[in-house]
Amino acid sequence: MAPEIKQQSFRLDGLFATVKGFENEPLYFVELQTYKDEEFYERLFGEIFVYFRQYKPANSDWYAIVIYDRRIHETPPHPRYQALVEQHLRCIYLNELSTSTEDSLAIGIAKLFIEPPTKATSLAQELINQAREKLTDENIQKKVLAFIQAIVFYKFPNLTLEEIEAMLDLDAFKNTRLYESIVAKTKPKTELETKLKLVPKCVDKGMSIQEIAEFLELDVETIKKYLQEQS
Repeated sequence: MAPEIKQQSFRLDGLFATVKGFENEPLYFVELQTYKDEEFYERLFGEIFVYFRQYKPANSDWYAIVIYDRRIHETPPHPRYQALVEQHLRCIYLNELSTSTEDSLAIGIAKLFIEPPTKATSLAQELINQAREKLTDENIQKKVLAFIQAIVFYKFPNLTLEEIEAMLDLDAFKNTRLYESIVAKTKPKTELETKLKLVPKCVDKGMSIQEIAEFLELDVETIKKYLQEQS
């Protein structure tokens, strides 16, 4: 028996992917669920594995974060998914979170994942102020602030670093690996980038890759890779 499998169109609520060079960190698939759906986990895991097939991310680890407004809206996953549930699924039930300082922050951060961009900035700033005022442990406070600000970076991928800095006070975020990677991507052109800009002109003049490499004092593989990316 060889049944035909028809592929449906899927749309993920949210995906927090890593920047280049941090593929050892996990991917986070975030879903909001506010009603009972018997096929929710069938669809969720299907979406994730279709994503893996289409985009082939280098990350080896991943988590599915499901945010429920209340537990009664969850339909337990079929036993066939038990391994995925144990290793990759994390659920948050908003109505079960208490109102202590730490948990109210957790509720706000959970909402920040799903807040539309028009409201995300103001909520992030509120959470930042709350964390600074009420978290007395300096180490925990820095981690919470950095996490909030990282979410904002992911939610506004089209904004420049300067624009996001104008929106939020990034002092707690500036010493994180994510911030450093973003700065590396947005800083002014390096000497290497400047040289690579000259490669097309050299090609137009009929120079070989070896001649270009010698002229620009670059290795041949760097030239080849650049030309492949531009083609």
